Amino acid sequence: MDAFTSLTGIAAPLPEANIDTDKIIPARFLKTIKRSGLGVNAFDAMRYNEDGTEKPDFVLNREPYRRAQILVTYENFGCGSSREHAPWALLDFGIRCVIAPSFADIFHNNCFKNGILPVQLPREVCERLMEDARLGANGRLTVDLERQVVVRPDGQEIPFEVDALRRRLLLEGLDDIGQTLQHGEAIERFEQGRVAERPWMPAISLA
Repeated sequence: MDAFTSLTGIAAPLPEANIDTDKIIPARFLKTIKRSGLGVNAFDAMRYNEDGTEKPDFVLNREPYRRAQILVTYENFGCGSSREHAPWALLDFGIRCVIAPSFADIFHNNCFKNGILPVQLPREVCERLMEDARLGANGRLTVDLERQVVVRPDGQEIPFEVDALRRRLLLEGLDDIGQTLQHGEAIERFEQGRVAERPWMPAISLA
């Protein structure tokens, strides 16, 4: 998983509440277990007409938001089913940070496990950040996880809170597997001792 330290990028304004995971990535695209290739179908029903052509009014179909790395939206983002494909699709599109007043719990957890930073800020602050985002390339935001601030184009810094453990894991680029591998030597020692005590049991190696 790629580490997240500080990100300066184009922010896309998406002023809609209760965007569920089926809107983020519809169920018909969940056949894959790969984390790549889902970005083209992120927000599929919002981005495309029935004939597959793009809806020109949707923000991510317009420049410069096709290159957005930050999404600013409203309450309860990521509600609905628990599909991990939702953060996969956002990440594959290029989104590394979502700013909203609130998130669905499972989606919130899945973001951290996949290298996306969910930043929770009050609705009125999100409104101001959307105004910044509407400036396009002239309204780039900086999200600094090390200092835990969002920096507006005018230099104003807005603090946010992140759980200390989740912050450290994102800064170090550690998902669940990465955390486990940090204890690789201890696990190997345990397995060697277990095999010595119970030679009839198969050995497990992290190599």
